[in-house]
Amino acid sequence: MATRPYDVLVIGSGAAGLTAALALAQEHRVLVLAKGALNSGSTAWAQGGIAAVLDAGDTFENHIRDTMIAGAGLNRQETVEFVIERAPQAIERLRELGVPFNTEGPNLHLTREGGHSHRRIVHVDDATGWAVQAALLKAAEEHPNITLLPNHTCIDFITGRHEVRYSGSGRVWGVYALDTLTGRVEAHVAHVTVLASGGAGRCYLFSTAPRGATGDGIAMAWRAGARVGNMEMMQFHPTCLYNLEVKNFLITEAVRGEGGRLINPRTGKRFMEFYDPERLELAPRDIVARAIDSEIKRFGLDYVHLDISHKPADFVTGHFPTIHEKLLSLGIDMTTGPIPVVPAQHYTCGGVMIDLDGRTDLPGLYAAGECTESGLHGANRLASNSLLECFVFGDAAARHILANWDSFEAPPPICPWDESRVTDSDEEVVIKQNWTEIRRFMWNYVGIVRTTKRLERAQHRIKLLNGEVNEYYAHFRVSTDLIELRNLLQSADLIVRSALKRHESRGLHYILDYPDTNQSPTDTVLVP
Repeated sequence: MATRPYDVLVIGSGAAGLTAALALAQEHRVLVLAKGALNSGSTAWAQGGIAAVLDAGDTFENHIRDTMIAGAGLNRQETVEFVIERAPQAIERLRELGVPFNTEGPNLHLTREGGHSHRRIVHVDDATGWAVQAALLKAAEEHPNITLLPNHTCIDFITGRHEVRYSGSGRVWGVYALDTLTGRVEAHVAHVTVLASGGAGRCYLFSTAPRGATGDGIAMAWRAGARVGNMEMMQFHPTCLYNLEVKNFLITEAVRGEGGRLINPRTGKRFMEFYDPERLELAPRDIVARAIDSEIKRFGLDYVHLDISHKPADFVTGHFPTIHEKLLSLGIDMTTGPIPVVPAQHYTCGGVMIDLDGRTDLPGLYAAGECTESGLHGANRLASNSLLECFVFGDAAARHILANWDSFEAPPPICPWDESRVTDSDEEVVIKQNWTEIRRFMWNYVGIVRTTKRLERAQHRIKLLNGEVNEYYAHFRVSTDLIELRNLLQSADLIVRSALKRHESRGLHYILDYPDTNQSPTDTVLVP
């Protein structure tokens, strides 16, 4: 097993990770680890766009207010201001990298999404994430100071307890990772580590998140001693395509932003007027998701309809070419009829707690993106603020590292990964069974609408599974499936524990036992 020394280790090859890597590579050697392919993370899946105040009729104050309203006041004001005021610079950097944003005359074309009071979504058709990922990846591949290493599944952070001369400190020196092509576990050490591993969406049976979103970074940081916050705030996207053959295809928020209407297929009528008569389909995601969930349960439906066919066909195909083409391949023409949709888990609003420099509780460990709790999203993420957070905090972490480089020591000798007491697994079916069970009880018990009794049932199942998974992990060689199962269960535990601590309904956390919202918003912080 080789120990590979680099100046900086970045875990994750999405928007946050590559933004940090490109900034750091100006002065230092950077290694970027990706669990699967370099473009397999959530960034490439982002359809909508990036929120930024670029129109003369809009203001930072408007964007800040919209973000705070969507976040039900749980946001940290200084973080919201910090991110939103840096949005125009982030867009300019992306344009310099060659991201082909849609234009309208000499200006960028701006669309509008739910919860936004103005048009401020910069986009590349309805596939912004693909364009951004491609531009960042091209720049990283061409940079001589950046090494990109796909197909490496991170297991645990390397800390003081892994030093050859044991120090017991919480200092992070890198990570142990499984090379999925060779089956070997390697220690990747560095002066400083940036965690940008994405969210924990795959804890749920229905999710728009990619297959690898198993909460790895959040679980690893928790085990290493970092606090996590607001993990109960799991965002459910209102409109995921309902199709038994195609899983997890998202119908972007912008369809509603451009006039799409939600229809009850049983009654043939719009229903958002009963839930949010002022904002209708442009209400924040938590309100729209609960409204759809309510209609489905009240009328015994499998799905509701999202209909934009009242708009001219060329308008629809011009704004949503990717979605239109995909739906046509499934026999659905969104220019002439409705789209069947259901809610699905979409975004992890909580995570590893960081400050405005991207610093975690652990010396030597920074973090950015969906794996973090920065204070931006509060109790509900405003549409298209997620990519923005990645760019701003990826850059902020890099700037702080560069400014304080002399304070980072060279890593000490690190113990190799020990496989002397484990064997190859003979019961892979156990992993698949437990994986399925976690996702199903999280969907049923810790979903859009919660009760204390359901949360306690989920917690009971987690305790039973913890014993099984820990025993399995102790006796068999690691595989990606086993590592993900361990992290999935840890993430589910953090979500449930956080949900049980919040005795109110706020934003994404809607619990029937506590339907009212407390006067003072308070973060749910878990301490290892």
